[in-house]
Amino acid sequence: MERLLQRYQAQLDRTKTDFVRYLHDEICWEARLNAILGARGVGKTTLMFQHILLSDERDTSLVVFADDIYFSKHTLLDMADTFYKNGGKHLYIDEVHKYKHWSTEIKNIYDQIPDLQIVYTGSSILDLEKGGADLSRRQLKNYMHGMSFREWLQMTKSIVVPKLTLDEILSTKVSFPYAEHRPLPLFKEYLKTGYFPFCCEEDYLERLSAVVEQTLETDIPQFAGLSVGVMHKLKQLMQIISQISPFKPNYSDLARDISVARSDLKDYLFYMEKSGMIQSLQLPAFGMTRLAKVEKIYLDNTNLMYALNGTQPDTGNLRETFFFNQMRVCHTVTASEVSDFLVDGHTFEVGGHKKGRRQIAEVPDSFVVKDDIEYATPGVVPLWMFGLNY
Repeated sequence: MERLLQRYQAQLDRTKTDFVRYLHDEICWEARLNAILGARGVGKTTLMFQHILLSDERDTSLVVFADDIYFSKHTLLDMADTFYKNGGKHLYIDEVHKYKHWSTEIKNIYDQIPDLQIVYTGSSILDLEKGGADLSRRQLKNYMHGMSFREWLQMTKSIVVPKLTLDEILSTKVSFPYAEHRPLPLFKEYLKTGYFPFCCEEDYLERLSAVVEQTLETDIPQFAGLSVGVMHKLKQLMQIISQISPFKPNYSDLARDISVARSDLKDYLFYMEKSGMIQSLQLPAFGMTRLAKVEKIYLDNTNLMYALNGTQPDTGNLRETFFFNQMRVCHTVTASEVSDFLVDGHTFEVGGHKKGRRQIAEVPDSFVVKDDIEYATPGVVPLWMFGLNY
């Protein structure tokens, strides 16, 4: 136990709070059980340590790492009981899915130590959603996405821009420090190397490629209960998607290309989306079943487009991927039958600075989203502004 405390204190001393991710203020930290879920590398661990510092709960808190060798001889429940009996009030468990039967033990801690608050994180959303014990009635789930353009501006350039609602973005009254900074070169930098908080480190794209490798080789096969041999199919599928996304999926052709059954292919795509590798755009669902059809498949974010292809991505694909990626965090985004996207009743056509309104001229509540422009005008909104919504 002493070694766990030493590791916790050392990590806490290395944690800075000059920049805190958007999700911190959206979590109900007073709840007895919180789950912070998200893809590898989005900053979940850092967020927990930052909260301890910001809430001034250092002496009554403990962060443990589920893969620590300590747990080869001790259970989570035993550790939690010892921590609580010595004055502990707030227990944080990082990457809990690396601990066997984690959900059962979390349930036991919750039921047997009612005065102890628990927060846990996990990099693989798919495993955390299928835990052996039912935690749905006990926990609050919080999903953490990569950095928005707004967050990246603040973290890397010290440019503070307020978070805006979609209506505020569409109002053409977005505030930006134009006198000191031009948004377009900053936006291009973000598209390539701005989505993950480790973007300031050297060899960012190589590190991002390693995240993809770990997700496909370890997370999905291990935590989705698939055989190790499946990882080769996942990597093959990821390579195909990276070269042709966004695309309208032809499941029969894709299944043939990687030599798998069509039903298995749909499972693989589901796992890849849950783990933050891809994002699927669906047509609006109607009727009793509410089953939506996948219209297009995109890579999850624009940084992946650079990391996986090694060349300049197609500009049109880059624009659509950014818009979908940023808007899905706070809104429901679906495909439009007349344009590119439908977001909470608004129709959007995404293109370059020469894009016109002809395609959506007769569509009410519609907007042209243009890249390579700085200012909004009625019915026309710069693409970069949609990165200010979280």
